[in-house]
Amino acid sequence: MGKVIVRAESGDESTFNWSSDSSSSASSYEEHDMNSRMPLLALNHVSYVCKSVPKSVEFYQQVLGFDLIQRPSSFQFEGAWLFNHGIGIHLLGKEDAASNKGKINPKDNHISFQCTDMDLIMQRLDDMEIEYVTATVKEGGVTVDQLFFHDPDGNMIEICNCQNIPIVPLSSSPLKKLSNLPTFTQKTIPNSFYGTPQPAVMVENWPQSLLHSRSSSSSCLRDMALNRYANSSG
Repeated sequence: MGKVIVRAESGDESTFNWSSDSSSSASSYEEHDMNSRMPLLALNHVSYVCKSVPKSVEFYQQVLGFDLIQRPSSFQFEGAWLFNHGIGIHLLGKEDAASNKGKINPKDNHISFQCTDMDLIMQRLDDMEIEYVTATVKEGGVTVDQLFFHDPDGNMIEICNCQNIPIVPLSSSPLKKLSNLPTFTQKTIPNSFYGTPQPAVMVENWPQSLLHSRSSSSSCLRDMALNRYANSSG
């Protein structure tokens, strides 16, 4: 499967035209009591409806390095939870889900991952025959490389070295840095939250590679899958 290269020339580089009242809006926002802000911690997960949960799980495992994690057994629908890189991917199975696949357009909705080696990313996508497009953003002497591709349902994914771009607030309000988030262990979560392992239901359709992960704890992942798919829940 071929790749498409889209390079932004100097005359085609994207610029952002802020509205004339952007500074006044920022000033107005600063007047709000900081304590009135939502007590948010961090982005937890992105959720996608998918036509085939096993196919999507395989994609996020093999292409992006996500791993299956346990999912509440009370969910009575097919799905799966994956986690890595500090974020979760929640898949919701729906056989008649419409595919969003079409031409790869970097201006469509997407989730973006930073990386340390764009050349290696492109090499691995080429090896897996995954079609992608690339683009370059240049601003203030900083160059950012981007590439975009689709998951099996047409949801777009970007990989970039966007960490090269400095974060410059438009107001004097302090940005909240990612702090140590509360952690939960098996000792702090009731056993009833995930239910108890049940006989395999729907797992027989899963590729064996999904039930025997790269992780050394493959038997644990299999138990998670068995639990998650009991009683037709994902």
